[in-house]
Amino acid sequence: MSSTSTTPSHHTAVQTLYTAQTRTTGGRDGRGQSGDGQLDVQLSPPGSSRPGTNPEQLFAVGWSACFMGAMGLAGQALGMKLPADTHVDAEVSLRRSEADGYFLAATLKVALPGLPRDTGHALIQRAHETCPYSKMTRGNIDVTLELV
Repeated sequence: MSSTSTTPSHHTAVQTLYTAQTRTTGGRDGRGQSGDGQLDVQLSPPGSSRPGTNPEQLFAVGWSACFMGAMGLAGQALGMKLPADTHVDAEVSLRRSEADGYFLAATLKVALPGLPRDTGHALIQRAHETCPYSKMTRGNIDVTLELV
């Protein structure tokens, strides 16, 4: 079995902080499990009435959690803490067109209760610049960021 690795093309030392290991069997009608046993999910296609989650939901949860972490770091850099009731509602849409086939689009709706709107926008923008999920999707899918 061969493997291909792509990394950013800059010349800095790279430190791996964590590597998730998973195995999926059966695709959208299967099961996904992590190597450490902490994740074990039944999968089902989006919109089906079958039990289980789908890759779009998993991606939305992962991105929104990562984005909140990036906002926390942005807040620290600006000398502030995020409001206790901060939350991110993520919508990941599976779309299809005749020209492009299947593709994703996403909306992150960020609530930062009590913060001035200009501060909220600054946090969201900074988080979007640094969040690994945002970096991964930049230029690849349509992303909408909303301060709610």
